[in-house]
Amino acid sequence: MFPSITSVSETVRDLWKLLVSYTKQETIDPLRSLGRYLGYGLGGMSLITLGVFLLGLAVLRAMQSMTGEVFSGFWSWVPYLVVVLGLGAVIAFVIGRISRELDHSRGDEL
Repeated sequence: MFPSITSVSETVRDLWKLLVSYTKQETIDPLRSLGRYLGYGLGGMSLITLGVFLLGLAVLRAMQSMTGEVFSGFWSWVPYLVVVLGLGAVIAFVIGRISRELDHSRGDEL
């Protein structure tokens, strides 16, 4: 009439298996997907940084070689200043976008 009663050790063993599988599901699996997300993000960031650096170097070389005698002698520092200011503007733009995204994400949580 009554369902079979399992022993205490079987119940504890089943509870332990349930606890282990739940822990894996709720911690390890999200960490794996987070690791993949961070990996792609870091790889993309590295490639974009390298590309922007090489673009700045190309602009510097173009200004030094394609402008003739305009930036020779005393004015030879101007191409370096232009590139540094340009890359600084890119960095300021990126930081501004990141700050704006963080502000929007914080606003949605409240």
